[in-house]
Amino acid sequence: MIPRYQKILFAVLLLASLGMGFKLWQLRERAHKRLLAGETTAPTQAPEVAPAEQATLVVANDMDNSLVPQLRSLPLPADPDARTRAVLGKLLDLYASPNSTHSVPGGAASVAQVFLLPMPGSMSSPKASDTGNQLAVVNLTGTFAASHPSGLETESLTVLSICATLRANLPNVTEVRFLVDGQPRRTLAGHADLTRTYLTADALPTEGSTP
Repeated sequence: MIPRYQKILFAVLLLASLGMGFKLWQLRERAHKRLLAGETTAPTQAPEVAPAEQATLVVANDMDNSLVPQLRSLPLPADPDARTRAVLGKLLDLYASPNSTHSVPGGAASVAQVFLLPMPGSMSSPKASDTGNQLAVVNLTGTFAASHPSGLETESLTVLSICATLRANLPNVTEVRFLVDGQPRRTLAGHADLTRTYLTADALPTEGSTP
């Protein structure tokens, strides 16, 4: 014969189990409703992308050490710094492609940041445009510098093509400085001087425009 206290204990445990089961069922239903609510409020359209615009990339060619302008249609954001980074990123994407005329690994991710800064006194200069002359600070990644082929000509072509591309798309940019991982660096890969300020007027294409 089962003692009375065991019957009471069994009944209590049974009621507790039923109560916990009911509570778990309630929690499950609430979670399911929240999930459905999230699905109905989720966006049904893809996020907008930047509109495509025409940009000029001044591409280096190792065969004859030339700089050749190429017109490309690119999605460019409205922010000037972001636009400039996108243009230079596309230039480095071309260099990282298998059929590149100037083979350099890294691609667009090699451009960490680009800052466009007003030149001192440019706003008061009678020769300055409405927005004034600008200095572009191009911050490259350490990985890009470490993997860049070493040699005076190939390094110089990379630097000059960046400067020429900036000049082609941003006429107000008259000077360019380079950083690597946010810090000054003596050379790109042992030869091209990164301690100096480059004048975009000195980085001119050497060939006509190509499609």
